[in-house]
Amino acid sequence: MTSQETGHTRRASSFGGSAGAYADHRPDYPQAAVAWALRPLAGRPSGGAADDRPHLLDLGAGTGKLTGVLLRTGHRVTAVEPDPQMADELRRREPGVPVLAGRGEEIPLPDGSVDAVLIGQAFHWFDPRLALPEIARVLTQGGVLAGLWNADDDRVPWVAGLAEVSGVQVSFTGWPEEPMIPGHPSYTPVERGTFPHAQRRTADSLTATLATHSRFLVLPAEERRRGLERVRDYLGGRPETACGEFELPLVTLVERCVIAPG
Repeated sequence: MTSQETGHTRRASSFGGSAGAYADHRPDYPQAAVAWALRPLAGRPSGGAADDRPHLLDLGAGTGKLTGVLLRTGHRVTAVEPDPQMADELRRREPGVPVLAGRGEEIPLPDGSVDAVLIGQAFHWFDPRLALPEIARVLTQGGVLAGLWNADDDRVPWVAGLAEVSGVQVSFTGWPEEPMIPGHPSYTPVERGTFPHAQRRTADSLTATLATHSRFLVLPAEERRRGLERVRDYLGGRPETACGEFELPLVTLVERCVIAPG
């Protein structure tokens, strides 16, 4: 394993120890983004099931930031999450949702058992060579695969400055033009939509939000403390963020595709 792969694996597995903070401080997803992701399911027959609502899988569900949105829009949801601490936090916050141990490359569900697989802020941690055929396996014919990501709207000057200070680059303007979900013969071509979003924050809570990013979680304690102190000083020195609550402007990017006919 290369040092780059080791670093990627370390960052991917860094969230569990901060599961409560992740759940408290990370943003959710706008309902308009979820509705667009699921639009290909509109008008599909229910197949005669007792509960004719689409069955959705939140894959790499973390603490349930996306699961909660799916529940509020009236869907049946199953969650799959590899980290036991994140999964426990999800169970605590959404006690009615089945939460299974698994990952994108190995999903503990039968063939053709879900109508859509949604992945919030997690597809970039998967190995797409293994995950894409595995996701196709659990989807029904015509089922939807959708990835959602929240990006900082760095078209706003203070947000761009924050990215420079923090080193956390979840940048809307720097988002790759190529889809994050690569093309695969099991799926139709990937479509992309963007949706405005925002999160109410204070200087302290936004600093706490950034502390849940893998960029900070993998740092030695003293280096992490100094980095977060620089973030807090920056926010305290900007007129937009120094006093009380403000809105952190976000853009939610959604990529969707559908199981290809035949």
